[in-house]
Amino acid sequence: MQDRPAIKTAIPQRRYQVGDHTASLLGEIESGDGRFYRYILALVPPAQREPVLYVCAEQTPPAERADGAYRLRVVNALMSEVVDTSDGWGDLETFAEQAIKLGRQMLGLQQVPVVRLL
Repeated sequence: MQDRPAIKTAIPQRRYQVGDHTASLLGEIESGDGRFYRYILALVPPAQREPVLYVCAEQTPPAERADGAYRLRVVNALMSEVVDTSDGWGDLETFAEQAIKLGRQMLGLQQVPVVRLL
């Protein structure tokens, strides 16, 4: 996964069980890739240690902030794509709801329950 966030340190904000996948929502992120992340949701399949999907709220570059302060980026093995830009992605509740929704769609898990663990 070429555009995977290079997380040096982060504080878990929430944990979820999404069907048989686990999901960790991270905040207070220090990265080594030059991006400034507000939040990252990392989804890990069963019996694996590495995430297969990241949904990231990253700070929009100053020249592009007219549409919003944060970009919502989806990263997996095949793509790294900004799907939206909004000030709202800086809010934990708003980000968590949309990130779980996107993760479920991209992994084909729309029909499975989501349980908040932390």
